Amino acid sequence: MKGMEAWKYPAILLLGIGVANISGWIYFIALNVIILNATKSAMAVSILYLLRPLAAMAVSSWSGSLIDRMNKRSLMIGLDGVRAFLIFLLPLLDSIAYIYGLVFLIHMAGSLFGPASGTYIAKLIPPEQRPRFNSLNGLIGSGAFLIGPAAAGLLFLAGSPTSAIYINAAALLFSAVVTMLMPDLEKGLFADQPVRMNRNMIRQDWSDVLGFYRSRTAILIVCLLFSAVMVVMATAVDSLEAAFAQKVLGLSDSGYGLLVSIAGAGIIAGASVNAVVVKRLAASAQIGFGAIGVSFGYLVYAFSAGFAGAAAGFFILAFFLAFANTGFATFYQNHIPVAMMGRVGSVNGFFEAILVMLATAGFGLAADGYTVQATVIAGVLVMSVFGLSLGFYLLRPSKARLLASQPDGIVSLPEDE
Repeated sequence: MKGMEAWKYPAILLLGIGVANISGWIYFIALNVIILNATKSAMAVSILYLLRPLAAMAVSSWSGSLIDRMNKRSLMIGLDGVRAFLIFLLPLLDSIAYIYGLVFLIHMAGSLFGPASGTYIAKLIPPEQRPRFNSLNGLIGSGAFLIGPAAAGLLFLAGSPTSAIYINAAALLFSAVVTMLMPDLEKGLFADQPVRMNRNMIRQDWSDVLGFYRSRTAILIVCLLFSAVMVVMATAVDSLEAAFAQKVLGLSDSGYGLLVSIAGAGIIAGASVNAVVVKRLAASAQIGFGAIGVSFGYLVYAFSAGFAGAAAGFFILAFFLAFANTGFATFYQNHIPVAMMGRVGSVNGFFEAILVMLATAGFGLAADGYTVQATVIAGVLVMSVFGLSLGFYLLRPSKARLLASQPDGIVSLPEDE
């Protein structure tokens, strides 16, 4: 009974996350369909993919200063409400330019919500529960990867993409209600008056984050390498995924769809296994083996000449992705001080957004100038260097203490030798 009580609020939170994840996929697919139907242009759809990093760049330079000085629960409820309202307006607009503007604002709110919810989760979940919570969260995200697109397809058959958009707005309102049921962990901690941000405050906050990283070199190395592998290079390589499937592998649209489904199966399998072994596998091992496994999967995919090889690569990389993500989530919660987690996450997001845009644009230009396969192989080789470096760095015996379960970054970290 005591164990059930300890998981009461985490279970409620996971429910809200699950609904939001599934509806997010429905919204994402529906929006792509709406833009494509309205413009008949693949470039118009591609612009949607650029809006997210652009919004992250616009927000991340200052959002951490706001997040760390506000009640995270109240901020999350407000952001869910704002996003629900903006998404509800989307189908009412006829102008593509206005739709882009609204989507940009929605992504800005999402870029605020991510670090705020991450900080709240770190405050809510005690260190001994974090590995299990993160593994279950990963499993829910994996399920949403499969359920969301399938649900979108059924909604398109029964109604229209517009109805799917409204369902996402309703799901965000549901998420806000779920957050209201959660405990207010910062009640009375912050003053009622609004945060008055200025240039000096933001500059000082950036200085604090950079100072923290300078004093925690090991944390900096892990964050940099993980971001390089799982965010920057993965996004750039994945941007050529459809072109690779069609031009290199010669797959039809249905063949490419099957390839994506196999990746979904790999994610489910990896998250399921991870949920079982998470208590017996150190977070450092999860990140290390996960990074190496993801790199190997991408290598198999990049050098494949047919469907079977690409499918094997997709399954392998998706399987190990669950381990890497769960391990890193636990690492981040245990070694970034909660008091500055919003600022750290926002600074990380700012640089990630810039690098993602540069890498994605560079890969697109390279694919036009050379070949898709050569570009993908070159990108995956660079990714593998980062992935293997991260894996071997964390799996060294001298780094065994790095991911010891200590709350809020209060741990004596080994420095580089």
